[in-house]
Amino acid sequence: MIYRENGQFKTSYAADQQIFPIFQDRLAIGLLLAAAVFVVPALADEYAFRAILIPFLILSLAALGLNILVGYCGQVSLGTGAFMAVGAYAAYNFMVRIEGMPLLVALLLGGGCATVVGVVFGIPSLRIKGLYLAVATLAAQFFVDWTFLRISWFTNNSTSGSVSVSNLNVFGVGIDTPLEKYLLCLVIVAIFALLAKNLVRSHIGREWMAIRDMDVAAAVIGIRPVYAKLTAFAVSSFIVGVAGALWAFVHLGSWEPAAFSIDRSFQLLFMVIIGGLGSIMGSFFGAAFIVVLPIFLNQFLPAVGSLFGVEISTAMVAHSELMIFGALIVFFLIVEPHGLARLWSTAKEKMRLWPFPH
Repeated sequence: MIYRENGQFKTSYAADQQIFPIFQDRLAIGLLLAAAVFVVPALADEYAFRAILIPFLILSLAALGLNILVGYCGQVSLGTGAFMAVGAYAAYNFMVRIEGMPLLVALLLGGGCATVVGVVFGIPSLRIKGLYLAVATLAAQFFVDWTFLRISWFTNNSTSGSVSVSNLNVFGVGIDTPLEKYLLCLVIVAIFALLAKNLVRSHIGREWMAIRDMDVAAAVIGIRPVYAKLTAFAVSSFIVGVAGALWAFVHLGSWEPAAFSIDRSFQLLFMVIIGGLGSIMGSFFGAAFIVVLPIFLNQFLPAVGSLFGVEISTAMVAHSELMIFGALIVFFLIVEPHGLARLWSTAKEKMRLWPFPH
């Protein structure tokens, strides 16, 4: 009875087309943001910030970018880790080579460089699709890994191959503590999520979805496949590049190319599949699931083993994590292809039609 629309009348097109037309949705999002800004900093400790909250926010942003490409435009990509690496190393070079470069500008410029690389590797999508496109984007992963490992200019001639950043600040305010890093990531992710939500509701978002559903029919009705596919690669790569720069600057602090290996690309793809293809909310669901599940398994499996008198090693926990991920991928692909976001949407629909859901 709480989630009902009775009495909520729309008197203008703007009110009818707003992102959250139902008052309860607007209230829930407002309370969620308020809790993220005021309640979480008061309750969370340093471990929660470093191990859960900051990785969750940054990976949510990366999954959001990948979801635009895979979920909304239907272009399969296995090179997301490469685009994250481009954003990270580009932002690093802007910081170390330009005196006084602001952090936010460096992050955006890193995303811009990832956009260029993403469009270049997105050009094959004009002629190929499906598994062949996935292999083409996979080439980006190997090419970028080789580039940052072999060309020392990108690492500022570092002998060890790793780079690091320190003394981060935004508008003169230092970003040193886990709480400050969390708030920075929260603001950036909230802004990009709002922009992405509006973008997929616009004409370009509808073009992406038309290409995803049937590209031949989309071309017949006047949609330009070249423009739609390349813009999807550009927007996706930009968001992923910013996420990669945040991952390197804010979460890691010191990193090497292995931080953006092919495992990262598969991890983000798992997030999109489990969370929900073609859903902004699904990107957050998938990231939360992937971040929290390993922590839960590390605590749960040894406890179960000790309960039955069986010692479970760390390697066994790691292998169990991979097996559970694989089983969940198969489960969601068969039972609920639209992921956790669809389950959430179904629950909301039942609440709207209560007590007679159908």
